[in-house]
Amino acid sequence: MTRSRHARALRLLGALFLLACESPEDPTLFPVFDPATAEPPPPKAATPPSRERSVFFGDLHIHTSYSLDAYSFGVRALPDDAYRYAKGGTIEHAIGYPIRLSRPLDFAAVTDHSEYLGMLRHLEPDLPVDGAVLREALLGRSRFEQTRVWIEGLRSLVRPKDAGLGDPEVMRSTWASIVDSAARANAPGIFTAFIGYEWSSFVDASNLHRIVVYRGDAAPDLPFSSDDSKDPEDLWAALAEQSAQGMEALAIPHNQNLSDGRMFETTTLDGGPIDADYAARRTRWEPIHEIFQVKGASETHPLLSSEDEFAAFEIHDKLMSTEGGRSEPKGSYIRDALRTGLELQVRGGYDPFDFGVIGSSDGHNASSPMDEDTFHGKLPLMDGAPALRLGEGIWIPDSINQAITWGSGGLAAVWAEENTRASLFDAMRRRETYATSGTWITLRFFGGWDLPADLTERADAVSVADARGVPMGATLEGGGASRQLRFAVWARKDPQGANLDRIQIVKLWVDENGDSHERIFDVAASDGRTPDPETGRVSALQSTVDVANASYENSIGATRLGVVWQDPAFETDRPARYYARVLEIPTPRWSTYDAKALGIPAPDPAEIQERAVSSAITVRP
Repeated sequence: MTRSRHARALRLLGALFLLACESPEDPTLFPVFDPATAEPPPPKAATPPSRERSVFFGDLHIHTSYSLDAYSFGVRALPDDAYRYAKGGTIEHAIGYPIRLSRPLDFAAVTDHSEYLGMLRHLEPDLPVDGAVLREALLGRSRFEQTRVWIEGLRSLVRPKDAGLGDPEVMRSTWASIVDSAARANAPGIFTAFIGYEWSSFVDASNLHRIVVYRGDAAPDLPFSSDDSKDPEDLWAALAEQSAQGMEALAIPHNQNLSDGRMFETTTLDGGPIDADYAARRTRWEPIHEIFQVKGASETHPLLSSEDEFAAFEIHDKLMSTEGGRSEPKGSYIRDALRTGLELQVRGGYDPFDFGVIGSSDGHNASSPMDEDTFHGKLPLMDGAPALRLGEGIWIPDSINQAITWGSGGLAAVWAEENTRASLFDAMRRRETYATSGTWITLRFFGGWDLPADLTERADAVSVADARGVPMGATLEGGGASRQLRFAVWARKDPQGANLDRIQIVKLWVDENGDSHERIFDVAASDGRTPDPETGRVSALQSTVDVANASYENSIGATRLGVVWQDPAFETDRPARYYARVLEIPTPRWSTYDAKALGIPAPDPAEIQERAVSSAITVRP
């Protein structure tokens, strides 16, 4: 693609952005970023090491202008900007207004796409994001014509491989700058900056993407790319070779919801059978999966979990293809995969889907847009303003505008001894992790035989649970008819967020025929509610959300919940999985805050229940 052609495409997009955002409210919605007054990251003390482990919150999925798609849609920020933002500093959004997190993260990774890494920025370093050239011409067009021009501009951004974008020296130099930026940002005990990248494999319209994160300071001179191979098994082989050279890494699949059923197929990518060796390699290199991010949640789907009234959370299943079809739910969601893994274990003696979970953002503006009340979008010229996100002021067809079904991102929560690369990485490897939808809920989950009934109220709860059980993400073995399987779970609210509604335990198991099932138990609830003895569920709280004012009251719910729960139907001769899910009381969704800013009715859903989901504990006979 020539420089002038790409410049023309960006100007088209820029012009349409200006049209979409043209309103009297814009000066207050978008204050101009002033680097002279931008706030630096606040001081932060080191977290002392702890044998009982501390929880650290972070984002392992952030893109900068070194990613081809981010640069195409207006991003100019660099990895140093991303780490400044993650540490709590103010940076400039690509549209020109200041953005800042509500509080600093504990760790982060810049994970730019390895495909054509840094090439577009190198080829067109001075390309402006400015629609002024075509502004007057577009002002005279109908909305239909504006949309046609925009679609043509988007399509013109597709660059063939032979368009000068594959220079390995440029990509190698860019990768070196990413590694150096992580080294500058890394502050053991205070803030951890991981070396990482995204391997972005598409097979037809199926998303098979993985984030790759390195444990230490060593990394290859060039990341593995889907141009090298689109097959995850080849990525694992590359990571195995690097590990043998002292560059230990792991891969984190994401957007399983957009894989069209291919992320958790029970065959290899080319349709061959899987076996114990395949399962061992997959669990070795992919110990955790990302389940909350901007482009939808991947826990479960209403078509897969019809009895789960909370299954329809941030569902985004529109495939990224010209046809705009829907992703097949079966094989695309984590709960279903955990069930399938149990079936394969019983029938074949291996389980390729034994993994933990995290959340992250997939922010493409060197930022993590997980705060609902200050959500600033994923791709600036696609959703960098309320008018673009809600389709207000310019008509955008559903095939282009998917922002309304995007969430605000997620957070990775890791229980580690200290805030260092090695300690956090090792915790992710053992899967002592959980995911949140962006909230800072603290969650602990243990399983064991004969755990004390008062464990969650004891000062020595963690040391007792460690001695007599296993934490989230681990496997519990042994047991027998004379021992009681119990789970201890407790949670504290986000200090700056909403109160807690309930704690649930999701049980997955196989019957005597090897078929899997699921059931959800409300094990602890706020406001004096107790589970129905037949259904195991509690009644819903009355929402306090004021949609018109995009507000809520923390007059309901609890600041802390905890319980020791015993499965009333555990069978000792068959494997099962259990994970915890914590729900907040209802709060306004980002789209409701946007609607208030624009002075328009809020679209559905107007409210959400933010949540935390733990890695599962597997119980094997």
